[in-house]
Amino acid sequence: MISAAPPPAPGTGGTEVQRLLDLARVHLGTDIGRVSRFAEDRQEISALSGDGAGVHVAVGDAPPLQESFCVRVLAGDLPPVVPDARRDPRTRDLAVTARMGIGSYVGAPLRDAAGGVLGMLCCLGRGPGPHLGLDAARYLSLVADLVSDHLTSPSALQQRAESDTRREVQRVLDTGEVDVVFQPALRLADGTLAGHEALARFRSPAFPRPDLAFAAATRVGLGVPLELLAARAALAQLHRLPAGTALSVNSSAEALVDPEAQEVLLDAAEGAREGRVVVAELTEHTRVTDYPALVAAARRLRAGGVRIAVDDAGAGYASFRHILQLRPDAIKADVSPVREVDVDPVRRALFRSLVEFAADVGATLLAEGVEHAAESEALRGLGVVLGQGFLHGRPGPLAAPAGTGGHGGWSRTVVLPGPGPAHPSHQRRGPLPG
Repeated sequence: MISAAPPPAPGTGGTEVQRLLDLARVHLGTDIGRVSRFAEDRQEISALSGDGAGVHVAVGDAPPLQESFCVRVLAGDLPPVVPDARRDPRTRDLAVTARMGIGSYVGAPLRDAAGGVLGMLCCLGRGPGPHLGLDAARYLSLVADLVSDHLTSPSALQQRAESDTRREVQRVLDTGEVDVVFQPALRLADGTLAGHEALARFRSPAFPRPDLAFAAATRVGLGVPLELLAARAALAQLHRLPAGTALSVNSSAEALVDPEAQEVLLDAAEGAREGRVVVAELTEHTRVTDYPALVAAARRLRAGGVRIAVDDAGAGYASFRHILQLRPDAIKADVSPVREVDVDPVRRALFRSLVEFAADVGATLLAEGVEHAAESEALRGLGVVLGQGFLHGRPGPLAAPAGTGGHGGWSRTVVLPGPGPAHPSHQRRGPLPG
C-alpha cells in the first residue's frame, strides 16, 4: 500500500514526480523513496515517499552531500545498488548508514537536458534487499529519466525560480540586510534643503537594484514585509535629519493599506520633533485594486500627521488617477518630462500645466531626475517649487546628525508657507516642507 506523502515542494515537477516516486518505491519493495536536488554541498530533499520519520528525513531537509551514498555513486565509489548496506564494507562504517538505518539502497542520477547532474532519485530499505540487482538499477534509471523530464519542464523551472526567490527574500527579511541612502530635494528658488527621499539598498547579490528586490518580493507575496523592513530602517534615522525638513518613504498601494505599515508611519510622525515631517510617497508600480481602501488609508495617515505624495506624475495614467483620488500634499513629476525641459517647448508646456494644477489643488510640485543646471533653471522659471536629482545631490548616507550643519553642506532649511484652502476631503495638519 502506498502511504500518504507530503505535498511536493515547489519546483519538484508537482504531482507527476510524486506519483513516479511512489510507484518506484512500491515496485522495488523498499521503505523510502526520495528525490533530492543538489545545491552546492547540500542535497535538498524535494519529494518523499514512505515514512520519512523512520529514517529521520523530511521534505525540505538539506543534509550534507559529502557524507551521502549519492555522491559516492556519482564518483564511482559505490554501485547504484547496495543490497546489504550493513554488511557491505564500502557502506557499513559510514555515519549515514547508522543514522538513517539504511539496510539497502538503489540510486539513479537526475540530469538536465545537457546531461549535467541535477540530483538523485533514491530508494532505501530498512533491511537487506537480496532481490535488488541490476534490474532494479535499470528500472530506477528509467524512472529517473522521467522525473528529470518533469523537473526540467518550463513550469517546474519557474516554480523552482520562485522558490529560490522566496527563500532569498525571506533571508533578507530574517537578517535585516538593508541599507538606506538619502537623496536631498532642494527648493529651486534659493537652493535650500527641503527634505530627503529614503532609498533602500540590499546587500544580497540576487538584488543588485532595489526595484528588482521589491518586484521579486511582490511576486512571491512578500512585497509588504520587504517594504516594511526598508521603511523602518529609514524612519529610524528621522531624528538625524535637519529640523524642519521632510523624510519621504516610498510605498506601494498594497503597503499603504496595510495596517502594520500605517502604524509604522503614524508612530514615526507622532514621534517627529523640531518640525520634521514624514511623507508616504505612493508609487505606481503596483496596480490599485481597491481605491476606497487606499483613500481611507490616506485619510487616516494624513489625520495622524503623515503627508501623502504621488510619484511619477507624467509617466502614466496610474499616477494621475492617484492624484485625482488621493488629492496629495505633494506631486513628483517623472524624470521623462524633465529631460531637456530647457529646450523642448512641449515639456515646458506640460510643466506649466502641472504647476497650475498643483497650485489649484494645494499641492507642492517636485521635479525629479534633474541633472543639468539648464534644466533646473528652466524648471525654476516655470514655477516648479522643488528639484531632486544628481545636480542637487546624489543618494548617500546622512553626513551629519541634525544640529551639526545639515546635510552635504546645506546648512539652511526652508519651510514653505501653508497651502491655500484644501479640498474638503484633503485635510492637512501643517504645511509640507518645501
